Amino acid sequence: MTKPLNGDFSTPIDDRYFEDYVPGAVYEYGTVTVGEAEILEFAERFDPQPIHVDPAYAAGGPFGGLIASGWHTGGIFMRIFADHYLSRVASLASPGLDELRWPAPLRPGDTVRLRATVLDTRPSRSKPDRGIVRTRGELLTEDDRTVLDLVAVNLLLRRPTTT
Repeated sequence: MTKPLNGDFSTPIDDRYFEDYVPGAVYEYGTVTVGEAEILEFAERFDPQPIHVDPAYAAGGPFGGLIASGWHTGGIFMRIFADHYLSRVASLASPGLDELRWPAPLRPGDTVRLRATVLDTRPSRSKPDRGIVRTRGELLTEDDRTVLDLVAVNLLLRRPTTT
């Protein structure tokens, strides 16, 4: 299980609503270390390209060694994002991701952390009980290489009003 690295929301994940996501806020969570066996297992099942499943081939390939599938890297991101950032009571769905990039490879032995920056928020125009949160998500290695960069779009319920 990962943990907050630089502070956390003022509200716990099981009481976090749209209003708790403040544009400009930055949160870091981690860390997760990825091993060679995990890279091979994921790639053999979901992305069996030689740079992900064949260490001998990968050693002579464009990255000079085995690298994780970008989709595996995305899965690691999603686990940390769901464990710490997304509300457990107000998260409804996501219409998708924007600007998904893998600027550097994730390698066996790398330890990553998530940096989540709230880019912007806006109440839904058609459904007043919810809002839209856009978040820059980055997975960074221990030496600050960015191995994943994306913009997540999430629909969250607004905090219920008490009467």
